Amino acid sequence: MSTMSTAPILIHQPRRLSVGAGTVAHVGDWAGKTASTLVIATPLTVKFAERLQLQGPFAVFDAIPGEPDTTTLDAALNAARTARPDLIIGLGGGSVMDVAKLVAALWNSDQTLEDVAGPNKVARRDTRLVQIATTAGTGSEAGIRSLITDPLKGTKIAVESPYLIADFAILDPELTYSVPSAVTAATGIDAMAHCVEAFTNRKSHPMIDGFARMGFTLVGKYLARAVRDGSDTEAREGMMLASYYGGICLGPVNTAAGHAIAYPLGTRLSLPHGLANAIVFPHVLAFNQPAVSAKTAEVAGALGLRDHLSPGDLRKAATDFCAALGIEMSLAKHGAAEADLTRYAEDAHAIRRLMDNNPVDMTLQDVLGIYRHAY
Repeated sequence: MSTMSTAPILIHQPRRLSVGAGTVAHVGDWAGKTASTLVIATPLTVKFAERLQLQGPFAVFDAIPGEPDTTTLDAALNAARTARPDLIIGLGGGSVMDVAKLVAALWNSDQTLEDVAGPNKVARRDTRLVQIATTAGTGSEAGIRSLITDPLKGTKIAVESPYLIADFAILDPELTYSVPSAVTAATGIDAMAHCVEAFTNRKSHPMIDGFARMGFTLVGKYLARAVRDGSDTEAREGMMLASYYGGICLGPVNTAAGHAIAYPLGTRLSLPHGLANAIVFPHVLAFNQPAVSAKTAEVAGALGLRDHLSPGDLRKAATDFCAALGIEMSLAKHGAAEADLTRYAEDAHAIRRLMDNNPVDMTLQDVLGIYRHAY
């Protein structure tokens, strides 16, 4: 009898999870008459604050941009130090929830962002944290990581700690009805990329493979429907679950070259994170295919792509899949200059915490080749 030989893993999930239409209203009862709450949101998502049915006083910080940087975090921390909250609520997409995690951990701490950058450096968190997703993409509500852009270096600062996990996470599909189709498509591919990159990862694990399979299968089933009809509750909920499963995958396994190659498109070109990942996804999927052919075939099947495609044909089929959702897949069309591709490649290749997870070693020229394919 053969036995499974894998490295040990540790999985963190929110202590409480509500899934379904209208579940955002559960926050008020759970929070009770909390002395003070700070809701972190964007100018668009702050409109949902009244649905929380909070019973106590609350303040709002709604100046979170699409790609928050250290200046944004500093402003949010100052808002928290003024409000002195017992509860932090992240109400938005991944950018909002990433900021909310760090604010909950740092607003009343002697530690700075520099102190906690990296894995397992957060000393404690005294403030309760609720994460309410309003998009289906990052899965940040499920995870222990936060990413913030360093505007001076043009790179992402990653913080990882069990102290960043939510006490309560909400997946209410009604909050995603108004997400534009273009954003729905791009963030949906981001959710899939989380699952696929964990699934084909050097550190892949059978248990995480299960979450990943559920995630990319849901994307194949529901993403096109959610793009076509934003009020399709079943499709919206399916995509929120796909995103959540992707978030779980990030904890013990994480992403790989796809996300490393996408990050400079956010920090240098200012592309939204989901869109950057969507543009890169087909090219990395095809590049890795020879090393993880069986798993790649599973992904292709879940997306309705033909079996036994060559890497070139797989690249085209996956690109067509994304383009059919309305995603513009050309970097040039998004304002990238060909002369900048080398700089992007150098930045991406240097992100070893992700590149080293890839099932195939990528040289700098390999990374540059992917940017050129996407150009």
